Amino acid sequence: MGLKSSYHTLADEQLMSMIVTRDQKAFEALYDRYSRLIYTYFHRMLWKDKEKSRDFTQDLFAKIVHKPEMYDPSRPFKTWMYSVAHNMCKNEYAKHEVRRNAHEEIRHTDNSITHQGAGATIDRTLFNEKLLEALRELDEVKRTTFELRFNQEMSILEISEVMTCSEGTVKSRLFYTLKELNRKLKMFEGILSMLIITLLS
Repeated sequence: MGLKSSYHTLADEQLMSMIVTRDQKAFEALYDRYSRLIYTYFHRMLWKDKEKSRDFTQDLFAKIVHKPEMYDPSRPFKTWMYSVAHNMCKNEYAKHEVRRNAHEEIRHTDNSITHQGAGATIDRTLFNEKLLEALRELDEVKRTTFELRFNQEMSILEISEVMTCSEGTVKSRLFYTLKELNRKLKMFEGILSMLIITLLS
């Protein structure tokens, strides 16, 4: 128990250096730390396909355990890992036109919402559902940027490293993404205003 605990206190980069030497417990500690977050990322980016998300999660960690030399130790492990996940999603989009078809289906669904007035309590579940629908209509770059900032809670700097662009570019993408979401989700203007302040800071 004590040994397992000590592994879980090590930094990501230390664990990766131990994985290179085929240390199984180091891999288990890293898997415990990130598998749920990575699954959530894939689930949101791959059309909420649970099976595909599980497969992609396992594939990513298989790369880590079988080819740890892929990791560049000069980079923070977290941003490197999300870069790999990001590229896996990009490859999936390139192989399939499902995403565009899904957008068309969403446009034909009933998205009417009765406005209850500014003083009414907003149903957070409804907001999340409509937000997800709106995100699916965005291009891959904007959707990924929003996902990394809002759901994965990565910093502007970390996102710039994952997506290999400047911090200014990340902020610009977030700004225009939020502007577009604000247009699509006018009934949730109050929540989106708070998001703009939070995500751009």
